[in-house]
Amino acid sequence: MKFDVAIVGGGMVGATLGVALAPLNLRVALIEAIAHNAPAQPSFDERTTALSNGSRRILETLGVWPTLDAHATPIAKIHVSDQGRFGFARIDAAEQGLPALGFVVANRMLGSALWSRLERSEGLKVFCPAQVSRVSAHDRAVTLEIVAAGVAAGVATTIDAKLIVAADGAQSAVRSAFGVAAQVRDYGQTAVITTILPQRLHGNVAYERFTPEGPMALLPLDGGRCTLVLTLTEAAAQSAMAWSDQEFLAEVQRRFGFRLGRFLKVGRRATYPLSLTQAASTSAPRCVIIGNAAQGLHPVAGMGFNLGLRDVASLAELIAENAGKAADPGGCDLLAQYDAWRAADRRGVIGFTDALVRVFSNPLMGVQRLRNLALLAFDLLPPAKSALSRLSSGGGRIPKLARGVALT
Repeated sequence: MKFDVAIVGGGMVGATLGVALAPLNLRVALIEAIAHNAPAQPSFDERTTALSNGSRRILETLGVWPTLDAHATPIAKIHVSDQGRFGFARIDAAEQGLPALGFVVANRMLGSALWSRLERSEGLKVFCPAQVSRVSAHDRAVTLEIVAAGVAAGVATTIDAKLIVAADGAQSAVRSAFGVAAQVRDYGQTAVITTILPQRLHGNVAYERFTPEGPMALLPLDGGRCTLVLTLTEAAAQSAMAWSDQEFLAEVQRRFGFRLGRFLKVGRRATYPLSLTQAASTSAPRCVIIGNAAQGLHPVAGMGFNLGLRDVASLAELIAENAGKAADPGGCDLLAQYDAWRAADRRGVIGFTDALVRVFSNPLMGVQRLRNLALLAFDLLPPAKSALSRLSSGGGRIPKLARGVALT
C-alpha cells in the first residue's frame, strides 16, 4: 500500500492535519492507537482547550467550526494577577476591537468534530486502533509496519509513504525512530484539572492567577461553570486528589479569593505532570515533527495546541503548493521550507511560556517586585498587548487557513 503522506497520531493535531489534507487529492494514511471516543483516549479527555482567534479561523476554514460553535464559550476578557501582590493585568476584547479574545472548547467535543470529518474523507485511509511497530527510511519513501489492535489484533500491514508526520505526542516513538533527540525539562509540577461552579457569573472572563505554590487558571464554560487548572508540586497534587470536595474548594478559594464569590461545587479531578519537551529539530529525512512531538509546553499561557495548529496549517499549505503528478511531499526542499517557516514562531512561544513559569515561580523578593511592575506596565501599555497578540497568533507569515483562505 503506497501513500503520499502517513500521519502517525490521530489526536487533536494529527486529526486536524488529516482534515486539512483530505481535499488535496493525495493518498493519506492516519494511524492512531486508541479510538477517539474511547475513555482511554489521552487527547480527547476531560480537559478543555482555549483556542485563539487564529485557531478558530483555521478550524472554520476546514469546516470543523460549525459543529463546535454552539458548544464553545467565548473569552471576553483575561485577568492576570499575582496572589498577595499589587500587580495585575487585563486584556479586553472590546478594547482590542475583537468580538472575543478566544474560545474555550471541550476536548471531547473537538475530537468528535474532527473525527466525524475524517470518517467522511474519501482520500484518507484510517488505521485505528493500530500502532506502528517498525519504521524503515529509504531514499524515496518510508516503510511502516502497522499492527492492528482490537478485534483485528495482531494483523500486520506494511505501507510506504513519501512523507511521515510525527504527531504522536511528547513521547513520540516516530521522532525517536528517526534519531531526533528531545530535551525534556521537568518542572516538578502537576496540573490538577477539574470543573468548578462559582457563586457569581464568570462574565466570560478567563483568570490566570500566580500563587507561591504555582499558577492557577479559571476558564469560562457554559452554565456558569469554569474549568480549573491548578498547578501544584507533585506531592501536593497527590494530597489534593485525596481531599474531600469541601477541602478542595476551600484550598482553591484561599488561592483565588472571592472575586467570583464562593466556590460551590467541584467536578471529577484528574492530574497531568508538567514539563517542557523540545525536539532538537522539526524534521528529519522524509519526516516532519509537529504538535507535542515537536514541543510539549506548560499550560500556563494556553498556547500549546494553538502552536500545534499553526504547525498543521503551515505544513498543509506547503504540501498543497507542492501538489502535482510529480510532487514529492517528503522532498528536502519542502522540509527545509517548513523548518524555516516554523522556527521563529516556535522559538518565541517556547521562550515566552518557559519564562513565565520561571519568573512567577521565583521566590526572590526582587524578582517578585519586578514581575509585578511588569504586570502593571503591561496593563497600562497598549503596545505590549498588541505584541502579545502577535505572539499568540504566530506573527511573521500567517498561514492561509489562519487567514480564512482554503487550500484548494
